[in-house]
Amino acid sequence: MTTLALVAVIALVLALVESRRESESPVPQAISGPFALLLGASTNLGASRAQTVQLTVELRAPDSPDRLVRWARDSGLSVRWGTGHNWAVLQGAPAEVASAFQVPVDDYRGRRGQVFYASPLQPAVPSQLHDEVAGLGRILSYTPFHSNSPSLLPLEVPNQSLAPDSLRTTYNVSPLTMAGYTGKDTTIVVYAFDGFDQSDLDKYAETFALPKFTPEVVGGMPQQRSGEAAMDLQVAHAIAPDARLVLVNARSTVEGGGTYVKIAEQMASVDEQFPGGIWTLSIGWGCDKLLTAADLAPVRSAMAAALARGTTIFNASGDLAGLECKGGHDWSSPPGPADVGLDAVASVPEVTNVGGTALSTDANFRWLGEQAWMDAPLTQGSGGGISNLFDRPRWQAGVTVANNTRRRMTPDISAVADRLTGVIIVVKQQLAVGGGTSQAAPIWAGMAAVMNQFLKDNGGRALGDLNPTLYRLAASAPRPGFHDITLGANAVAVAGPGYDMVTGLGSPDVDNLVRNILDLQQAPR
Repeated sequence: MTTLALVAVIALVLALVESRRESESPVPQAISGPFALLLGASTNLGASRAQTVQLTVELRAPDSPDRLVRWARDSGLSVRWGTGHNWAVLQGAPAEVASAFQVPVDDYRGRRGQVFYASPLQPAVPSQLHDEVAGLGRILSYTPFHSNSPSLLPLEVPNQSLAPDSLRTTYNVSPLTMAGYTGKDTTIVVYAFDGFDQSDLDKYAETFALPKFTPEVVGGMPQQRSGEAAMDLQVAHAIAPDARLVLVNARSTVEGGGTYVKIAEQMASVDEQFPGGIWTLSIGWGCDKLLTAADLAPVRSAMAAALARGTTIFNASGDLAGLECKGGHDWSSPPGPADVGLDAVASVPEVTNVGGTALSTDANFRWLGEQAWMDAPLTQGSGGGISNLFDRPRWQAGVTVANNTRRRMTPDISAVADRLTGVIIVVKQQLAVGGGTSQAAPIWAGMAAVMNQFLKDNGGRALGDLNPTLYRLAASAPRPGFHDITLGANAVAVAGPGYDMVTGLGSPDVDNLVRNILDLQQAPR
């Protein structure tokens, strides 16, 4: 056989192989873990009667997905895509979605009476779209959301609680406060599922001689009053009494399908209204084992855009001690491997996750020590662990942990969360003590507001994307900016020297930390 003939045969064989690959239909896979438990605990109502079913598509590049659009049109579906986005939304009638991906799409009734559509199979990326599509999200219109509501304790022993001045003393914010740094010209944005009573905020300000404050409300005041929003607002105000406070009603994001697209759209709107703000999230939008990375692509895109404009994002790491995938009201099972996981938003690298501690101070509330917050009988404690979805970001490259995971680890930092050493708040006109990582996150938001004012007044710039800075300073800094927490554990990890997946890098010495940050910002490049 001549060389030319041999080349022709090889080309023909390669063409046939490629043609076969193109014609082979990818096989959908059964979804296990918490997703399967959720559907198993719900009643299957048969083929979905929803008007529209949708799923998120993660794109390989932020370019117009022309091939996806053509495939969708040929399959009776449509595509929503925004210029510059690395994600899109596929949507269509249930029967068309089921046919296009060869998966069942049924309606289910959950234990709380909620009706939602879902598929027990994960759709596969069609072979002809591999060059354009990186992954597909779940077919699921329900998100088992929760608010990390504080379990309020009566104020009986003053030494088991922190007033605003005591809180500032404990984390060494006081030197900055006394120098006039109180969060002026900064904005703190609290995302919440519940609302607040202005009378509680008024009493809080009056009781502790703080400026009166009335937060702006975006999206209408939520009707529910669990105490979560009141705690977040009051704790942030305790540290940064001159910061502008905004409450964002996130309830609409969990009504119907498309939760993570709705979150992204809301975040983009907030970023436009309050550029360079400090966000604090003490709410949960499902666990990361329920999802794929594609589901969270819209949220990551919106967060990345906000970070680029100077926003800083704090997120409560969770209050289930590393068992954030335990279903609670939606499904029930003994604790096991399926329960281990992170809150969905805590899993992404774009947020700074805040874990929880139990605090020890002297009689003047000066810091003496901390240990990881854990209440084993209640299966409560500092959330933390390994992302099921995302690789370790570059700023965690120097972190050493026992299992040497290549995934994103959380939390990043921590603050007091133990309800026996928490912050005094006012709920329903009564003094109470808050707690949980949902308290720790707004503590950091308040401290960030004070640090932003200091940095800007001294020739620096706002914190912005904080994680790279925190990990760099933890590795090397002239002043001790973190309290290393080496005692305690949660359900998945043990606290120890350096970084750990219970308390992260530790809690802050704010005066030292912000001066380290300023030195870093002003250092020659």
